[in-house]
Amino acid sequence: MRKNKTAVIGFLGTTLDNGFNDKRWQRWRPTVSLGLHDELLVDELHILYSTRDKRLFKIIVDDIAQVSPQTKVIGHHVSLSSPWDFAEVYAELYDFAAAFDFQDNTDYLLHLTTGTHVAQICWFLLVEAGFIPADLLQTSPCPRPDQADPQGRYQVIDLDVSRYDGLRARFEAEKQQHWQTLQANLVTQNAAYQQLISDIEKVATRSTAPILLMGATGAGKSQLASQIYALKKAKADNSVQNKYALNKFVEVNCATLRGDTAMSVLFGHVKGAFTGAASNRDGLLKSADGGLLFLDEIGELGLDEQAMLLTALEEQRFYPLGSDTSINVSFQLMAGTNKDLRRAVANGEFRADLFARLNTWTFFLPSLKDRLEDLPANIDYELARLGSEQQQQFRFEPSARQLYEDFAMSREATWQGNFRDLTASMIRLTTLAESKVIRVEDVQVEIERLSNLWGLPDHFNSMANNSLSSFNSDSSLALDRHLIETTSQNTLDKYLDKDILMKVDTFDAVQLAYVIEVCIQHKNQAAAGRYLYAQTRDKLKSPNDSDRLRKYLMKFGLKFDELIR
Repeated sequence: MRKNKTAVIGFLGTTLDNGFNDKRWQRWRPTVSLGLHDELLVDELHILYSTRDKRLFKIIVDDIAQVSPQTKVIGHHVSLSSPWDFAEVYAELYDFAAAFDFQDNTDYLLHLTTGTHVAQICWFLLVEAGFIPADLLQTSPCPRPDQADPQGRYQVIDLDVSRYDGLRARFEAEKQQHWQTLQANLVTQNAAYQQLISDIEKVATRSTAPILLMGATGAGKSQLASQIYALKKAKADNSVQNKYALNKFVEVNCATLRGDTAMSVLFGHVKGAFTGAASNRDGLLKSADGGLLFLDEIGELGLDEQAMLLTALEEQRFYPLGSDTSINVSFQLMAGTNKDLRRAVANGEFRADLFARLNTWTFFLPSLKDRLEDLPANIDYELARLGSEQQQQFRFEPSARQLYEDFAMSREATWQGNFRDLTASMIRLTTLAESKVIRVEDVQVEIERLSNLWGLPDHFNSMANNSLSSFNSDSSLALDRHLIETTSQNTLDKYLDKDILMKVDTFDAVQLAYVIEVCIQHKNQAAAGRYLYAQTRDKLKSPNDSDRLRKYLMKFGLKFDELIR
């Protein structure tokens, strides 16, 4: 006795199912054939059809009732202007699947034989992604066309590849065999970045010298480091001549290391080396022996740790904290930093000899704002990744997608956190979207949120819009006063003496208010200065962002410390 019911879902075959006279019983029709197999008992048959095929649908319903009375036929209207338009067909079938009431006590089969090739591809994608809990059903006519056989044949296709151990082993082996390039995992339209990745790939497979990745926070240094390791390991596994077996990948963020903790984490310690050292500890350098050590944010490492690291690189040995016995190690070093180590060396914050040792292979990773042509592809990547994690299918309304991309590629979008900002933005959009569709209002809210996160004073934009709409030659003086008063109300009135405010030109008032907003959102004057003068810093012989900001504020009787209290 069967435990579950069986339900079949499929399109009405407007060509193969066609037939309006008695001769139709003498040939194979895929939908009707589903009721002709003794071993395939169909309890429910869900047929998708358009209004123009209503007559054919009724004939199929009557014919199914004759050959399989126990089968309940349920029709579903679909509206497709073009059955060959992939986006339209996928959206229609996705909405159908999302609204369908799948029952736990029913086994579902997706009939692939009917419908266009586009529909068949969309069905497959929805089943493979888990949106439709079904196996695939393929029907076909008798192999000998000279024999009339209305029944034909059928085949159930199970997409659960995990059940096939042989296939799984083969896939894993081929995955390792064909891992040849970093480009396979990095989608980019930026020519400079493509060349950079090509150069890194050559270095990663031909050299064991240190590699230094320099780039802003969120530019993808850590992700690239792990992919370089995977590439090197794949190459090493296939070559007995490779110096390092690279069986290990050890990663640490140096920004989290301070004082004795930094020494202990990196180089280990012996019992009693310092207060709290109750037992011996192996450091990360020893753990990385025979592999690759990635020190992210190496610019945050203290000078003492830098000296020990240099010794370990040059002599391939080091002393654990509190120990008189050295440890021999053999590893390749990869480092990442969001600092300009050249400037850090000039300022005495980073050892020149260590920088020289690291500087054999230095690569500068571009920020997201320098790779704007890659935004659409990365948006698609994030939608697919988040959809895979949550077993959902997220999509933008076309107008919402256009609005988001227009903002993302505009000057207002600073992408201070680079790809981390984009990832966070897509997480928010997909989480808050109703029915898994990101609409214009969702994007408008996200744009406002990003603007606030990046410290963009939205009232400046509204002021500019109001100014353009209300400006005329007779009201220019009133407009200037309105601009100053509006700016003062939002920012300047809180910090600037009113007597000084009344003497400030409109342009200077808007600029000063923006500078104050930036200062409020940074923890110190140097950080705010770096943000404000990022584009002109390299043009100065002796750049001092903090001093430039201090002098600017002094012109208006302001001090940084007073702004952030």
